[in-house]
Parts: sequence; C-alpha cells; structure tokens
Amino acid sequence: MNTQLNNTPHRRYNILTGEWILVSPHRTKRPWQGKTEESKTLKTEKYDPSCYLCPGNERTSGEKNPDYKEPYSFVNDFSSLLPDAPKIDFQDGLLKAESEKGICKVVCFSPDHSLTLPLMKVEDITKVIKMWKKEYQELGSTEGINYVQIFENKGAIMGCSNPHPHGQIWSQSSIPTEILKKSTRFKDYWEQHKRSILSDYLEQELEAGERILEENDHFVALIPYWAVWPFEAMIIPKRHIQHIGQLSESEEKAYAEILKKLTIKYDNLFETSFPYSSGIHQIPTDGEEYPEWHFHMSFYPPLLRSATVKKFMVGYEMFAGPQRDITAEQAAKRLNELSETHYSEASSD
Repeated sequence: MNTQLNNTPHRRYNILTGEWILVSPHRTKRPWQGKTEESKTLKTEKYDPSCYLCPGNERTSGEKNPDYKEPYSFVNDFSSLLPDAPKIDFQDGLLKAESEKGICKVVCFSPDHSLTLPLMKVEDITKVIKMWKKEYQELGSTEGINYVQIFENKGAIMGCSNPHPHGQIWSQSSIPTEILKKSTRFKDYWEQHKRSILSDYLEQELEAGERILEENDHFVALIPYWAVWPFEAMIIPKRHIQHIGQLSESEEKAYAEILKKLTIKYDNLFETSFPYSSGIHQIPTDGEEYPEWHFHMSFYPPLLRSATVKKFMVGYEMFAGPQRDITAEQAAKRLNELSETHYSEASSD
C-alpha cells in the first residue's frame, strides 16, 4: 500500500478538520521553469541600529525598547485588533458585520538580531516558551478575550516585515474558524471514545514510525499523514493537555529541545534560513472546559524543491481544495536523512 501511495494520485483525510487533500506524487518528475525566490544568507550582526525590535532602539510609534536581555513582548504598534474598537452590529439582507475586539502583541525571541530558533540555545528557547505561557495566561484571563493565537511568520517570503527573530500573539473576542473546525472533530471523537483523537493518532504514528521526525520523553515531531505543505510538520505533546499553560518545567525543556531539532533540520534541508509560518492550537479562553482538546503546534513551510522554489497555492488549490506533490512519507524521509547539527556550525568545524 505504501508503494501505491508514493506513486499514485490519491486523497488523504485530515482527522482534525474533516477535510481531504489531493496527493499527486508522480508530479515531482515535472521540470520547473517557474518563479524562484532569492536565497537568503544567515544574518551575522547581533545588533542593527536601524531595527525597531533590537534592544534600546526607537520604534516607529516613538516608543523605545528597553535594553532587554531575554524574550521581550509589547503591544503591536500596528495591531490588527484593538481593545477599544467601537461596537458594530450591522445586517442588511445578506450583508452582515459585527465588531471584533482584541489585543495583539509582538514577542522578540532574543536581544540578538541574528538568532533564529534553530541557532538559539535550548535554555533560551525555553525562555521563549515561558513567555508564550505567560502571555497565554494573562491575555486569556482578560475580560472579553476568548481565544489566544500564538504564531511566528519566519522570513520575508512569509510576509515577515522585520528580520529580527520574533513571533506574534493575537487575542480576540471571537473563536477563529480553524479552532471551531478542530473543536468539532475533537469533541466528536471524545464523545465516542473518551480519548483524545491526537493521543490515538500519535500512538498509531509511533507504531508506524515512517513519518516521525523527532521524539523525546514528552514530545513528538512528525509529518502529519494529511500534510498540505511540502515539509509541513506538527509537534504533539505525549501527555494529553489542553493548553501551553499546563506544561511542566521538564516538558518546557523537552518542547524547546524538539523545536530546536526540527528547525535545524528545516535549515539544513536547503542550507538556508528556512521560512515558515508556525502556530499553536489550544483551547479557547472563554471559561468553558474542553477535555477533548489536545494542544499542538503546526509548521507550514512553503519551500518545495530548493531554497528558491516556493510552493504556491493557486489554481486547483484555490478553487477546489489543497494538493501536494510529495507524500508525507517522502518528506519525512528527506528530513530524517539530514544532520542534527546546523549547517552553519558544521561548515565552521
């Protein structure tokens, strides 16, 4: 069956959304004469006087960053959501709109302008995770905030407007569409089996082994069976927990270790600072209990064939449904063949 799946067009089912993806592995043989992107070299400067995220620098808002030494967060100067947005309740026939309030924050991972996650020490990535926990708990306990989305857009190709390594946190009054879809799937499975669907999925993946990228005592990184993006990955805690705030100290460190290992493999794949969007999915903060939910983190990287060839979601993907050219198993095999030492460090030995 695996031979057929790696050579024949087929569909795969996403257990978390209830949606299907078309897989066309035979298309990897086609020649590429399309758009390429500029390959980015690694930054080396630890401080950039023109960067509005570096310590001590003035941002465009006029605010000045403190001389921070550890992860630093602040309210986004150009927030997509505002806590004091005026109330809107509009409907005219089929046209409908309502107000949406929220708080958006920026999290600088390190004072060092050159350090992305794969280049940071495990203990420093652990500090980022502690900052995520703190922000999730504080924003989630704010009146009117019902969901907290932690994410990172890495690289200009992903729309990142500043090269200083950082992520964002958007918190809002409504529960986003992707969370509502997953909540339905989590709840349906829980009501039938009284178990987390991701716990059972993880058990099956560990037994199969062919899509596993990294594993430690507390976390597993893998290519999901239903992956859409060429080298899409997911980090899942072995313990069934609902949100990042429930992580123990040992789990925080294990999370940092697996984050570093996964992102090193990403960089090593095409020997470039690998772009991606990553995001954490966890329970809403609306005060309800969600025993069925299982916290996890997904990575959606766009690179397909090299550091300069991007996977575009166009045509069929826009009008019909997602499609990929390499199977999850092929992607996992390629990543697992890579060194766990960052290519920039290996070349300097």
